[in-house]
Amino acid sequence: MFDTLLIANRGEIACRVIRTARAMGLRTVAVYSDADRDARHVQLADTALRIGAGPARDSYLDIQRVIDACKRSGAGAVHPGYGFLSENADFARACREAGIVFVGPTPEAIDALGHKAAAKQLAERIGVPCLPGYSGALQDNPSLLREAQRIGAPLMIKASAGGGGRGMRRCDDVGDAESVTQLIESARAEALASFGNGALLLERLVEQARHVELQVFGDTHGGAVHLGERDCSTQRRNQKILEEAPAPGVSAELRSRMGAAAVKLVREVGYVGAGTVEFLLTPDGEFHFLEMNTRLQVEHPVTEAITGLDLVEWQLRIARG
Repeated sequence: MFDTLLIANRGEIACRVIRTARAMGLRTVAVYSDADRDARHVQLADTALRIGAGPARDSYLDIQRVIDACKRSGAGAVHPGYGFLSENADFARACREAGIVFVGPTPEAIDALGHKAAAKQLAERIGVPCLPGYSGALQDNPSLLREAQRIGAPLMIKASAGGGGRGMRRCDDVGDAESVTQLIESARAEALASFGNGALLLERLVEQARHVELQVFGDTHGGAVHLGERDCSTQRRNQKILEEAPAPGVSAELRSRMGAAAVKLVREVGYVGAGTVEFLLTPDGEFHFLEMNTRLQVEHPVTEAITGLDLVEWQLRIARG
């Protein structure tokens, strides 16, 4: 149990967490860089602490600075928001070692599900449907070219780490070895620059597919549920720009099957807190696991609007046991 919560973030999500935490009677602690000294989240919190200079790497992304702020403020728990350290297993591990409650999954669950390649391997192992692809350890160009030719075109080459559409390349001709190799090298370079990790995975591309994601929660007693789906197929440059819930054309039977697959995945790792399991829905009504976001999504208010639930409150209640 804790009575003081530090929010290791800024902007809209920090304000959002502060609002619910205050309604639950928790004392709130904001952190800020020099660039955010006068920001709204600083003004809303009960206490605010400076954690560094303007660049995020010197403040919001500095694990030790955030841990020190928790100790200085007496915060027994930290909410990471989204972005920054929210899916960083090392941060969750540092919180645990410092005796601070991390409002989110365990570092082991983040390791298992927060990395696309590891998550796909887990999904395949437990029977959650996946597209034909490759998520193995061999990352040299000849090995990836060989796997691309095995899978066939059209094909997506994707960064194993990170998201936001970066490190992704479409390949329509796996027979052109030189072209495929160039796409592999281009995706790897962008992934390395964006996420500090150049590992790639390959995945069969399905035309006219829809992107549907399920909101899930796990608790500390082995319970897991889903709260329905959001259709996020409307995208620009692989970035979601509109979400709709419930998803159009998703029957109760399909929702039940997707929900069962999502819950099976999170139960397998003893997942705790909020997460989003993303599926590709093919025109023939079949679904395939894409990835999991091991945090609260930017889009969580869409689910709140159709359920009437406060998902941040759920996060905090779960974190308190």
